[in-house]
Amino acid sequence: MITMTKPSQPEEPTLIRVRIPREKEVLGIVKQRLGGSRMRVFCLDGRERICRIPGRLRRALWVREDDVVVIEPWELGGNDKGDIIHKYRSKAEVAFLRRKGYLKNIEDEF
Repeated sequence: MITMTKPSQPEEPTLIRVRIPREKEVLGIVKQRLGGSRMRVFCLDGRERICRIPGRLRRALWVREDDVVVIEPWELGGNDKGDIIHKYRSKAEVAFLRRKGYLKNIEDEF
């Protein structure tokens, strides 16, 4: 019995869409989980904030230490607190941010 297989075709690069921080949003890296959906995040602007996951995202967004996230600082107490509104899920997204220079300031700190 002879089996026929398809000839291997070169893989085409897949396009990914990477969310870029908007007006008041800041990139950050989760440094410590504090419990109760709160985390200590080192942000791109040089500040360290206590950030929480809002209720609408609590079950959909699972964040661990060293994840790259998008932070929205609070209007009152914005220098110390904020909300985590997006997590970069794949290594390709983080590599894109590094290549474009968005994570340059954070890499200098560590």
